[in-house]
Order: sequence, then C-alpha cells, then structure tokens
Amino acid sequence: MIISVPATSANLGPGFDSLGLSIDLRNEILIKPSNFLSLSTNGEGAGNIKIRKNQLFLDIFNTHYKRLSGREDNFRFEFTNRIPISRGLGSSSAVIVAAIASAYVAAEVHYTKREILNLALTYERHPDNITPAVMGGFNVACVEDDKVYSKKRRLPDYLRAVLVVPNRTISTARSRTTLPKVYSKDETIYSLSHSAYMTALFMTESWDLLKIASKDKLHQTRRMKMMPELFDVQKTALSNGALMSTLSGSGSTFFSLCYQDDSQKLSQILENKFSGFRVITCNLDNHGVLVKS
Repeated sequence: MIISVPATSANLGPGFDSLGLSIDLRNEILIKPSNFLSLSTNGEGAGNIKIRKNQLFLDIFNTHYKRLSGREDNFRFEFTNRIPISRGLGSSSAVIVAAIASAYVAAEVHYTKREILNLALTYERHPDNITPAVMGGFNVACVEDDKVYSKKRRLPDYLRAVLVVPNRTISTARSRTTLPKVYSKDETIYSLSHSAYMTALFMTESWDLLKIASKDKLHQTRRMKMMPELFDVQKTALSNGALMSTLSGSGSTFFSLCYQDDSQKLSQILENKFSGFRVITCNLDNHGVLVKS
C-alpha cells in the first residue's frame, strides 16, 4: 500500500496556530511485508542520515501498529519525499500523519480521519498543520479537552500556490523565542479580527479581499526579521498578482495564493528576482491523507 500525505501552509498570517491549508505536494510511503526491517528514501532529505533513518516515523508506526495488532512485525518502507524539509511546509506533520495512518493500514484496522487527527495531536500540539494534512482543503481548527475541532472548506481548482523556498531554514523553536510573552490588547484584537475575517473570506470564496485579511501583528513580522529578504518576497508577490502572501508556518518558505491565470507570471517574476531561492507552483489539495493500492 502507498500512504500519501500533502504539504501544508499554516498560520496564513493572522491565524496563528489555528488556520492552515493543504498543498498538492506529497510525500509517499510504500509499505511491503518483509522478513526484516528495511528503509529507503528518495527525494527531499535523501542525503541526510537523520532523515534516512526516519526514527520519528518508525517510533510512531511501531507504537500504533503494536497497539492495533498486538504484534511486532517487520516491513519495508520506501519513502518518496517531495515536501522540503524544515521549511515551514509541514514536513514533520506529514511524517506524524503518515506514520499513524500507515500503522492502521498495515494492521488492517479501519480508521476515520478524525481519529487520525486526534492521535496526531499527541505528537504535534498545534492543529494548524496536522488538520489540513489529514483533511485537505482550508481548515480552521481549535483544541479543547485534547481533541481537535475543525471545519474544512474545499479549495477551487482555479487557485494556485506559489511557494518561495529559501536556501536556509528558520528554526521553529528559535523563531518562537522572538515572540513576546505578553501582547498588547490592540495587537491581539487586530490579529483576532483579521483571522476571523480571513476565515469568512475563505468560506465565501471572497478572494480579492485576502490582502487585507492576511495582515498580522502577532508573529509574522517578528519572524521575518530573522530573514529580512522575505519582506521583499512578500512585497514583490503582492505587487504581481498574489491574492495574499504570508510566511508559511514559522518559515522560511513564503506562501502566495493566486489565480491560475496569474501563477506563471508571478512564478517567473519571483524566480528572476530571487534566483538563490527555489520557486514551486502547485495545485491546492482537497483530499488530505490518502491510501492507494
């Protein structure tokens, strides 16, 4: 069986730890019965020994496979990674979701996506990445009593994601140290109101107002200061057809949403201006985690 999990872009500006959407850039894991444990990795991270070992995946898979089947069997795992590593596109969430779903598939136990999502919360306490990775589409999510409550909106085919992926990372842990422990009332109200407005725009497909809704005063500007050229990436994208342009997760990738007809022009302008960075144009995803035979 093949388990397929999409990339995600979280926060989307003001939706700190609560808003996210799914991008059709997928990691896949082929699972085969085997007499002994074996792994192979192709694509992103294939040259990194830590990534090739996939210890996080194996730990989560083994825990849930034993819980579900009562056995400790061996498998061959063939990883094809397309999600850039440690670039704010949900690569860690994809590993977590894939490992849990793989355990259910290998144990031949039926599951619901809501079950996978709530189990993923054990390993990733912020639902903005794991929710779209499981559900697909645009999601607004919150956590209450160790459960994820979320609502999904399908994304139309005429939208595209244009990703600017820098050649270096921004550590999530380090970037959180740049954030204040106390926010002013004005900052909090500003971002709450813009997050609520953005949710309404996605739910009603009012795309042309996203430039206003995607502004933030809680985290984005503070994190972007760790890589100042990102301010120019955002300005360039918004001046050349992007409906919104926001730091993806904690970065360093910048996510821009645009109409399909504008995507080629926007992508070319960003490639020309930021030649040291990678620019990827993708469809959006409405499926989340998938199992293929």
